[in-house]
Amino acid sequence: MVITMQINLFEQARPILEKLEKHGYQAFYVGGCVRDLLLNRSIGDIDIATSAQPSEVQDIFEKVIPVGIEHGTVIVRHEHESYEVTTFRREGEYSDNRHPDSVAFIQKIDEDLQRRDFTINALAMDIHGNIIDLFAGRQDLQQKLIRTVGDGYERFSEDPLRIIRALRFSSQLGFTIERKTLDNMMRLKQQISGLAVERMATEITKLFAGEFVNIGIDYLISTEIYKQLPVMIEYPYIIHRLPQPVNPLQSFGEVIALFHFLEPKINIIYWVKEWKCSNKIKQEAMQLADALFYYQRHGLDQWLAYRLDTSFHKGFIRLGKILFDVFPVSLDNLQKLKTNLPIHSKRDVALNGNDLHRLFPEYEKGPWIKRYLMILEKKVVYGELANNKNDLKDWVKWNPPEIN
Repeated sequence: MVITMQINLFEQARPILEKLEKHGYQAFYVGGCVRDLLLNRSIGDIDIATSAQPSEVQDIFEKVIPVGIEHGTVIVRHEHESYEVTTFRREGEYSDNRHPDSVAFIQKIDEDLQRRDFTINALAMDIHGNIIDLFAGRQDLQQKLIRTVGDGYERFSEDPLRIIRALRFSSQLGFTIERKTLDNMMRLKQQISGLAVERMATEITKLFAGEFVNIGIDYLISTEIYKQLPVMIEYPYIIHRLPQPVNPLQSFGEVIALFHFLEPKINIIYWVKEWKCSNKIKQEAMQLADALFYYQRHGLDQWLAYRLDTSFHKGFIRLGKILFDVFPVSLDNLQKLKTNLPIHSKRDVALNGNDLHRLFPEYEKGPWIKRYLMILEKKVVYGELANNKNDLKDWVKWNPPEIN
């Protein structure tokens, strides 16, 4: 079934290759999609390499987005799907440790594959399913080995992010990193600290999401590459607080929540600032961490379910299974608890701040209103008070607020 689904993805992209070949150009499926087909893994994106230059690709196809045209890459839209199509190229020096200073478009795929990072990614497949493997990538797949194409020192010098990518692939695939490749990673690991934080965050997120995440973490620790990462460079001990084993996490927000729970003195705002995270990731990390600390003190109850956004339920359970020896919470009982709540937002409380002030006109408006509304909110959530205006007013009259 999986193989059939994978082949279907290639078949959907096939008309792009056919059209390029019809116009006299070479075209191949390349990189991770070929690797994952051979491993019978789920495929993300289908990438295509061609001898056609970007302007020629634009002439051939109706819908083309010139995303990285200076480096030979465009997006071709076909049947509501996007395909990255890149011209065969030879690259110059990498003075910024990310992009080549110059790119020369070439007519053969050989040199194009030679510039890639690891042998398992330097694979191409033609329209008929024939594999081009110039660097024993298939053998490395069989031996479960991560090895650089050519000189590892040169590959990692070009772009030090490849060092973290090697760790990421070990986590995703469960592969061993070849000894020379590992040695070169160790020699150049200091260059990681000069990388754009956003690029590192993408790779670290994928590392923690890997099926074999503990292999990736073991390499992260044994190589001491973690000492080159934001936050960990200042607090290197936190990596050693990770429980064993760690289950895969699905977002960087979950990763931050995990480390904050293990070391609360490093606050989430600091993690977010150092890793240049989005507001969405910040909110996710804060909600998850709050829920974990609450669960540690009180267990699962209505208030936890009320405060935790439904979209974070799975993340909470993933983290709970890592952090607590016994964690009986299931997605089903958490969602049922949430569904059966009498209210789902403070806006749902039948009494508001103006109502409170009208009940106690002798008090000036102030923080007491917010405090008192929180009391009412909790009592409604726990089912101690019915959420209707009359019942809430009666309770308030018998339990007047204390004004300092």
